[in-house]
Amino acid sequence: MSSITGFAPIVSTAARVLILGTMPSVESLRQQQYYGHPHNAFWPIMARLLNFEPSVAYPERTAALTTHGIALWDVLHICQRQGSMDADIRQESLVANDYHSFFNSYPAIQYVFFNGKMAEKLYRKHVLPTVIGSFPELKYQVLPSTSPAFATLRLAQKLEAWQAINQLMVK
Repeated sequence: MSSITGFAPIVSTAARVLILGTMPSVESLRQQQYYGHPHNAFWPIMARLLNFEPSVAYPERTAALTTHGIALWDVLHICQRQGSMDADIRQESLVANDYHSFFNSYPAIQYVFFNGKMAEKLYRKHVLPTVIGSFPELKYQVLPSTSPAFATLRLAQKLEAWQAINQLMVK
């Protein structure tokens, strides 16, 4: 099984919010786009929250994020995984992204939202111990996964939970 490498972050110096996934899916890696699977709810949710058409091209979608002070990245930099499921990540293979350098480079980030429980679990295990002393002011919240594999909640229910991001934007 070969290793897969995640994407560079989508971020601007004005970012106040960071949304973290685990690792791009097979389809996202193929397309070289965050949340590239057509049934992932991430872009439809962001379109509703930030008031843009979900059908706009990928560069316009990512520009909407940065315009609204939202950064996007994944917890993992490298891992081995068969398929796209987070549960299939080989734990001994994972390497987390360098968040100490990231938070130093983007000091305006105050809030970290996890796109699903696995992203939070991996962050708490592999990243938090390296950043908690230097960045104790960061606030964290887990949101329901936008993955099509997480079908427990309907889109409307996920959207309602993700409104937490919008509530920060008006502060």
